[in-house]
Amino acid sequence: MRSTRSRSRRTALSTAHEAPAHVPNDAAASPLLEVDDLHVEFRTRDGVAKVLNGVDYRVGPGETLAVLGESGSGKSVTAQTVMGILDVPPGVITGGSVRFNGEDLLSAGESRRRELRGESLSMIFQDALSALNPVYTVGFQIAEQLRLRRGLSRKDATARAVELLDQVQIPNAKQRVQEYPHQFSGGMRQRAMIAMSLALDPDLLIADEPTTALDVTVQAQIMDLLDELRRDRGMGLILITHDLGVVAEVADRIVVMYAGRIVESAGAHELYREPGHPYTEGLMRSIPRLDLKGHDLETIKGLPPNLMAVPPGCPFHPRCPRAEHVCAEQVPDDHVLVGGRTSACHFAEELISGE
Repeated sequence: MRSTRSRSRRTALSTAHEAPAHVPNDAAASPLLEVDDLHVEFRTRDGVAKVLNGVDYRVGPGETLAVLGESGSGKSVTAQTVMGILDVPPGVITGGSVRFNGEDLLSAGESRRRELRGESLSMIFQDALSALNPVYTVGFQIAEQLRLRRGLSRKDATARAVELLDQVQIPNAKQRVQEYPHQFSGGMRQRAMIAMSLALDPDLLIADEPTTALDVTVQAQIMDLLDELRRDRGMGLILITHDLGVVAEVADRIVVMYAGRIVESAGAHELYREPGHPYTEGLMRSIPRLDLKGHDLETIKGLPPNLMAVPPGCPFHPRCPRAEHVCAEQVPDDHVLVGGRTSACHFAEELISGE
């Protein structure tokens, strides 16, 4: 039987998040991006770390997919593999496929990948200060790709850079286009990175921890901005984060990663209402809530596994409060639950039914 506490948690989350209704009907039928059974290893002097272990997900036009999980779960490595910027070595792709508009990116040559980056696929990186070149103005860095890729004159490219900064709601864009990254606040640098990523009108944007190190108010502004730009442009959007609260109001679907594997995949509304994996439950309980003011936040005990020595069976079982003997012996299959959602847990059906 469900506890009063779990019911109140679901009520609070479901009232804060209604199922988005902006995904085109053909998003699932004709996805922009298809990641199938992706495997990646990091081969180092200390051993082989199996960083991705059969990652699968889809993103359709106009759809927002959130990829959640703790640091080291494989979220950013998946994005780097999609973008073709994985460090090789030590990274080695050992299996799977990545298709964009039906084209296999893993078999495409580097020249083709360069054509697609920026034009069709674009990415916002975690640390905007490191991603921006400190010796060039923000406007120059945005305008450079417009001159190289679109053949615009310096004057026209700069004018377009001003328009882009204005679109991402940077005040006094005409003045700030001549300023350097260190003259921007953290939130403004992140907006400048978004402007740079959108300069060539990509079909798919990957935002890797776009609100890291920003205060709560600025986080909300950045998320609202990304959602507005997605709606206006009809592009697909992948949001990579470790914070479920950040994506609660903008995600259509959510995949949860642990130890290089997707352990749960569901519509955002369904996942927030009823988590289908103990790891997702733990993440949900760690979200600060107004109705539990004065209570200690619950945490997931222990640490993520060493990817060079992942425990047998379910990789989450050493930290899982629901673990039984079977969890330490058998790797769980993906259980397909109501509505097409999946959960890699031996007891997924019991979780969803509330037993």
